[in-house]
Amino acid sequence: MNATPDNQRTIEGLIAHYGSAYKWYVTATVMLGTFSVVLAATIINVAVPAIMGRFGVAQDEVHWLATGFLAAMTVGMLLNAWAVARFGSRRAFALAMAGFIIASLIGGLSGDFGVLVGARALQGLTAGMIQPHALIVIFQVFPVHRRGQAMGIYGMGVILGPAIAPALGGVLVDVISWRATFFAVMPACALAMGMAWRFLPGRHDDRRVALDWGGLVLLSLSLVALLWAVASLHRRGVLDPLLDGVLVAGLVLAVVFVVWQRRCREPLLDLSLFRRPGFTGGFALSIVMGAGLFASTYLAPLYFQQSAGMSASAAGMMLVPAGLAMAFVFPVAGHLSDRVPISRMVSVGLAFFIASMVLLSLSETTTAIAWLVIWTLFGRLGVGLMMPPVTTASLTVLEDGQLDRGSGIINFGRQIGGALGVNLCAVLAQYTSDFARMRHPGLDPAAVYEAGFDYAFMALALLFVIAYWPLYRLAQARRAVDA
Repeated sequence: MNATPDNQRTIEGLIAHYGSAYKWYVTATVMLGTFSVVLAATIINVAVPAIMGRFGVAQDEVHWLATGFLAAMTVGMLLNAWAVARFGSRRAFALAMAGFIIASLIGGLSGDFGVLVGARALQGLTAGMIQPHALIVIFQVFPVHRRGQAMGIYGMGVILGPAIAPALGGVLVDVISWRATFFAVMPACALAMGMAWRFLPGRHDDRRVALDWGGLVLLSLSLVALLWAVASLHRRGVLDPLLDGVLVAGLVLAVVFVVWQRRCREPLLDLSLFRRPGFTGGFALSIVMGAGLFASTYLAPLYFQQSAGMSASAAGMMLVPAGLAMAFVFPVAGHLSDRVPISRMVSVGLAFFIASMVLLSLSETTTAIAWLVIWTLFGRLGVGLMMPPVTTASLTVLEDGQLDRGSGIINFGRQIGGALGVNLCAVLAQYTSDFARMRHPGLDPAAVYEAGFDYAFMALALLFVIAYWPLYRLAQARRAVDA
């Protein structure tokens, strides 16, 4: 079957060739690919202090390793549907996986920080094409009554990546080098690419597929301009002509993108869905969740190393209980989403995350390690309680024919929130650390870092307090649908 022409590799033919086990071969393939890219997305966070030392960059610059990945991943997600329709599952997945391997190799060998950021952006672009691909394939090979089981198995594999990434990354940094965090995922990526070539279906539809290239370019340029302007604010100042020009250009491009999407026949994002009551609230909550999840995941290992004075491996181990807690609560929250009112579950999740950020901001360099572990765990429990019900409720307020477009917008919001959250928190932490250093020249370096992280954690707590308002709007719309 592997030598069969690509356009003849149909789902039906592959099932006939491999039998009933075929659906599990497919699940293993996409789960391994997604696990690899999710692992790569978070494993580098523990290596950030080592990279800062190697390239001589500060927090308001090094954050591009996470911000660039997340922003590019957003673009990759929007490219995925076109790539699958244009090349077929087999070629699209294998090409994205090959691109990810090349990017990882470039990143691990790079001797320039700009090249390193570019490699991370390429990783993010290809990762964005891989993750949503998995859901499409699973829905193709599993009958309706077995999709829940398949998604549960797939979901546990995906969540396992962020759970083990900090510990694995910390050991690699301490024992080998920060470069090893790029190389570690390559064997799994190569295996996933080979499995995809063997098990995934080819392209069997010869119709031309349109892609909104204009919208893609406008969105990409707007994201780069806005993220760069925010990141450069601390160093250049508010009155810098170049910064102000780029900021205005980014905002104008964002407005043009919205106008373009409203007039485009096949837009990247169907903005008409925002007319549905409650959907805007769900989108806002997705942005908040993305900001909280990715920014806290980025800040925590830096905090443990720079303020608490831990090694990379110790900082990684500190985050394992939080990752496992989220992996445990995620399927439980999904199970309860249809049984418990969204306002109750998400309110508890918001409260857990707010408590986590407030407690971390109030901690000191002498705070016991056990308390830091528990407070970090609170934050992951909060996100785990929020994500399934928010996603479910956001899609429930839509009509059946709008679900695929709605899901894309919700994922888009989460990724954009992550990029903005990491960007803003890194800049705020650097600004307040520098301010503390200037105000108290003799202050211990660990205390200087502590001051910066305190403000960043409090900013995230405030953002989640504000999130109670969109939750109220979404809960109202969900109750109306249920009635």
